[in-house]
Amino acid sequence: MFGCLVAGRLVQTAAQQVAEDKFVFDLPDYENINHVVVFMLGTVPFPEGMGGSVYFSYPDSNGMPVWQLLGFVTNGKPSAIFKISGLKSGEGSQHPFGAMNIVRTPSVAQIGISVELLDSLAQQTPVGNAAVSSVDSFTQFTQKMLDNFYNFASSFAVSQAQMTPSPSDMFIPANVVLKWYENFQRRLAQNPLFWKT
Repeated sequence: MFGCLVAGRLVQTAAQQVAEDKFVFDLPDYENINHVVVFMLGTVPFPEGMGGSVYFSYPDSNGMPVWQLLGFVTNGKPSAIFKISGLKSGEGSQHPFGAMNIVRTPSVAQIGISVELLDSLAQQTPVGNAAVSSVDSFTQFTQKMLDNFYNFASSFAVSQAQMTPSPSDMFIPANVVLKWYENFQRRLAQNPLFWKT
């Protein structure tokens, strides 16, 4: 039903089923893993109204598992990439794997997938730094930055009658800033990575 991929390693497709609705993949030598991809194999879809929450577990200094919610996969979103390199410290979160007797060995982390209702998945909050940056978040940041700059620059706008002559200061007409702002937004909408060329 699921697969797990780490760069430079073979794809894992044989998840250990630890309960009727819970699956686990072992990640040996997890200290050297930066990202993990969790995906549906396409052979068995989730039942209607269901999806899978994805958790990362690593052993703490006492060898006890620390589980952190990464995100989810669904029939509509059958794969996801998660950054786990920054998660190897910190506190765990609530998880459905607590009562399981899952065999653990030192230096082996685990990816756990719990089949749950889509409504339940929508209410869960993944650990903040697990999401991999995407063009959408970059575009969102750029849009916020443009809005902030335009609002800041506009707050200093004065009419020509309000201007006090100052030979040492340079002035930029507000309509020039507005034109740049609109032009940048248009180019960003056409190609979010236009600035790289």
